Amino acid sequence: MSITLNPYLNFDGTTKEAVYFYEKALGGKLINITTFGDMPADPNHPLPEGAKDRVMHAHLKVGDADLMFSDTFPGMPFQPGDTVQIAIHPKEEARAREIFAALEDGGRVVMPLQKTDWSPLYGIVKDKFGVTFQVNVPGEQPQQ
Repeated sequence: MSITLNPYLNFDGTTKEAVYFYEKALGGKLINITTFGDMPADPNHPLPEGAKDRVMHAHLKVGDADLMFSDTFPGMPFQPGDTVQIAIHPKEEARAREIFAALEDGGRVVMPLQKTDWSPLYGIVKDKFGVTFQVNVPGEQPQQ
């Protein structure tokens, strides 16, 4: 049996900004973006005015990976956190530096890009949306 997993990021009204930011920073391709207001109206459950422009679902393709996004519905609790991080593995150091710099814009460096025991270039950055990324150029794997 085959299974696919992907990160699904939630925001509190900033999903559109985040999707376009990641599209540019990661060199992704926007597949779709749907707001709550794009859905057919239901007179039994009218949308609050503040919900219409919030993103119900967005899909960004980054290489072979999928990133998905949604805004919380107005009034729903939202707590950004560090329980999930996204690891990115560009093959070239120059591309790793570009991605890291783009994610750092408006965010903060947790660990600067540097050589490690497992990678010629590795660093951690928390972007302006509070999402933490590990940027890791794959290194030579030790022989067993």
